[in-house]
Amino acid sequence: MPFLRGPEKSVHTNTREVEVALIAVIKLGGSVLTTPASYQSAATFIAQRLAANAAEHLVAVVSAQNGETDALQREAQTICAGPDEAALDLLWSTGELRSVARLCLHLQAQGVRAAALDVRQTGLRIAKRGAEISTAAFDSSAIRSALLRRRAVVVPGFLATDATGNIATLGRGGSDLTAVIIAAGLGASRCELIKDVAGYFSADPRLHSNAKNLPRLSFADALAMADAGCELVQRDALLAAERWDLPLLVRSFDQRAAGTWVTRTHLSAVSVVSGVPLLANSTSQQIAEENFSKVQSADEN
Repeated sequence: MPFLRGPEKSVHTNTREVEVALIAVIKLGGSVLTTPASYQSAATFIAQRLAANAAEHLVAVVSAQNGETDALQREAQTICAGPDEAALDLLWSTGELRSVARLCLHLQAQGVRAAALDVRQTGLRIAKRGAEISTAAFDSSAIRSALLRRRAVVVPGFLATDATGNIATLGRGGSDLTAVIIAAGLGASRCELIKDVAGYFSADPRLHSNAKNLPRLSFADALAMADAGCELVQRDALLAAERWDLPLLVRSFDQRAAGTWVTRTHLSAVSVVSGVPLLANSTSQQIAEENFSKVQSADEN
């Protein structure tokens, strides 16, 4: 099974199709899924998006609620000092699957036709736990089929299945990587990573009121910032997006905040997707001129 098929113009099943250009993948991590009530806020965000664009379809990749993965690890260690990796991964997966079900239920409560998929339906396969992601395979058929029936599809991040069919985790920040792989495999127009800060800033906006939003970064800029300690987006996810030339939009739930586009090059002030203007300035120079400090969202998968 190939890792990723090339982008397709549309997804065909019988006489129906979903245009790939109208599929967006969004990732919701533990930094924004902080309480049970936050799932209602996430559902409202998605419902408003879909209402604003009747042709758009969304795939939501979700992490466990903030702190749940660590709590599950502590639970495992109270039972067994050295838990088996397969059993631990299975226990961890319950956090993501609860998130999938919660968000799907909240979407349905708001009138959104949403489908929930489990880790085996998501279609992401790796050889074994800890294997290089470049050896992974992605079968998009279940997600594509669900998109033909529903406007929104909710899937777990952080998780894959291994060669024997067991659940395997992708490591910290793995939901960013899951979202990038799914978006690239679907040929989606973009991948949006929803964080608790509205994109990249010149300094931590929670500590510095004069921090400036960086509206545009190249992958090289974002990787350099990750190496400097700002892991707002998982490094492996940035590398994967660069490999497949997949535009990333790092943003918050705040529709008024511009967020940060991360792309291969600095383009002129034209739209990459959805009519969003992109600035031509060199962000590398802007970063060098600012007193950059680490901006990192809360721990999440």
